[in-house]
Amino acid sequence: MTYTLPTPKTPLNIGTRGSPLALAQAYETRARLAKAFDLPLDAFEIVVIMTTGDRITDRPLKEIGGKGLFTREIEQAMLDGSVDIAVHSMKDMPVQQPEGLVLDTYLPREDVRDAFISLSGGALSDLSPGTVVGTSSLRRQAQLKLQRPDLQVVEFRGNLQTRLKKLENQVAEATFLAMAGLKRLKMDEVPRHAIEVDDMLPAVAQGAIGIERRINDMRMADMLAAIHDHETGQRLAAERAFLAALDGSCETPIAGLSELQGSTMRLRGEVLRPDGSDAIQDDMIVPIDDGALAGQEMAAKLLERAGEGFFDWRES
Repeated sequence: MTYTLPTPKTPLNIGTRGSPLALAQAYETRARLAKAFDLPLDAFEIVVIMTTGDRITDRPLKEIGGKGLFTREIEQAMLDGSVDIAVHSMKDMPVQQPEGLVLDTYLPREDVRDAFISLSGGALSDLSPGTVVGTSSLRRQAQLKLQRPDLQVVEFRGNLQTRLKKLENQVAEATFLAMAGLKRLKMDEVPRHAIEVDDMLPAVAQGAIGIERRINDMRMADMLAAIHDHETGQRLAAERAFLAALDGSCETPIAGLSELQGSTMRLRGEVLRPDGSDAIQDDMIVPIDDGALAGQEMAAKLLERAGEGFFDWRES
């Protein structure tokens, strides 16, 4: 080791959004780095950065630019040297990083499932026709409309706490959150039903935390290697290859999940029409080392099966 470790006087700066969940993820990253290098917590400084996606909460993401809205300002802070690394929820991350940055470190993945949230404590199957359900996720909207076309779906943006407050204010009767977020924040009091992945395939990379760095920063490359979870990296390589080959964005309802089974990987993928009128799925079992290639192949198969008319809505 030829680099200098951070100290309380010369701390390593960790960039993050300011929501409670984003901060919990940054604190976990800090704790893992401190433990790996036997450093005090104050050798790391959490730097909160407000993103465009955080500032604009009254419009759907697709109207204001998509996933990069939650990362752009943080990534600029890395490029100008204000922060050393950035901690992200991987399901929010575009598949391409800005020139000069790389995303190659992942913490152990949490629960990948969606959680159905209703303050009445009921399950999705308990909802009466016409009940209002709020979600900002095009994937969840499409999956819900596919399963329950009798429900009303409304736009429901905001962090976890904001969406729970909207339920209390009766903006909607129910919503969806990620089980991973609820667990990381230890919010056991929130009434929820975990939705099994066979019933609602999650977003690509849901439940995973990624850490981004400058591509030429070898000190950070070496330090982050000490906390990288190899299994999560293998799974996300397949899922994000699938997403990239589909040109995935906040305008496209896409779901995907890889699971390791011994020396093999099971990869599942789904593409839906936003109105829930149609969905196509695929399911593959491949050697783990072929995960990224399998993701590309699955995307190609789904695009071929979808045909030219499936994505007509993208032109409207």
